[in-house]
Amino acid sequence: MNFDFSDDQKLLKEQVRKFLADKCPTKVVRRVLDGNETHADEVWKGLVELGVPATTIPEAYGGLGLSPLELCVIAEEVGRAAAPVPFDSSVVLATEALKLAGTEAQKVKWLPLLASGEATGTVAVAEGPEPPRPRNTRTTFGGGRLNGKKVPVIDGEAASFAIVLANTGGQGERAVSLVLVDLEQAGVSRRRVETVDPARKHAELVFNDAAAELLGAEGEGWRTLERLYDTAAVYLAFAQVGGAEAAMWMARDYALQRQAFGRQIGSYQAIKHKLADCYVKLELARSNAYYGAMMLTDDGADLPLAAAAARIAATDAYDFAAKENIQTHGGIGFTWEADTQFHYRRSRVLALGLGGPMAWKDKLVTRLEQKNVT
Repeated sequence: MNFDFSDDQKLLKEQVRKFLADKCPTKVVRRVLDGNETHADEVWKGLVELGVPATTIPEAYGGLGLSPLELCVIAEEVGRAAAPVPFDSSVVLATEALKLAGTEAQKVKWLPLLASGEATGTVAVAEGPEPPRPRNTRTTFGGGRLNGKKVPVIDGEAASFAIVLANTGGQGERAVSLVLVDLEQAGVSRRRVETVDPARKHAELVFNDAAAELLGAEGEGWRTLERLYDTAAVYLAFAQVGGAEAAMWMARDYALQRQAFGRQIGSYQAIKHKLADCYVKLELARSNAYYGAMMLTDDGADLPLAAAAARIAATDAYDFAAKENIQTHGGIGFTWEADTQFHYRRSRVLALGLGGPMAWKDKLVTRLEQKNVT
């Protein structure tokens, strides 16, 4: 069984890596981190020209019609560069949600705009620090009108539309549905909110009788969201693998040039152990991500299990590598001027974007139990 990528996919990976290395160096990440812009527009336009938003969109809707594997290798490079662009929100979450549950009319309207970069989307689920659940979803939808508040919403300030989890009056999990809302209307107000990673801007969205429409069947919102998150977990696992590898190499390079007591700090056993542990966690995450990609591409029955395993391993690897990168740099690693913060901040945002690590560990245990029962 071949778990490797094809030559064409490796070439795509190298093209995206080269582009991001050239157009998205650390000074661009820092510019967005320190500034008011919602994302690095020139980097995003370049990715659009490369066809990144169109990767998995079917050709019938103006996309390239490629497989999930192509988007996986792209995600790894976006994560490696800690690129401040709406990749996870628009290319992954919004696009996949439309493909998964959108009506033909919704796909015809939005997918070509997403593919061409004329529009970006996001998914709005949380309503504060409390983990989202059907029972605590207070945003309501009825009669074609959406009311409520979502916060924090990644790229909510710049997105053209949002797919919102809203209460539609059912019972239990069937109490909620997914709703598609155009954000460029009078019934929507947006306000930027601060998060741990200012390079990935988040917003508070307030809906006041905003015109909206169901995405998928009423009462199926939670189940659809679960399937969407399984798909997104695989793509974001690759982004986390890319980020973890970049943080590890950053620590390695610094350890080879930094001198202490007349020798490279990389020659000390403590530093060697840090980097070795980073590598072990990275390779475990990579293998789980590869298996998740295989399940995603083949629509395998083990996708929910593989997605949870990939999510947990990749989150752990990125978190560990980002922290050890700071530790390896010593006191300078904690300063605002140091670039080590980019991957630490991004690791935190990616760790929480689809639900925290404990939620995914619960999913993994539950899915393993279900598999053993069946």
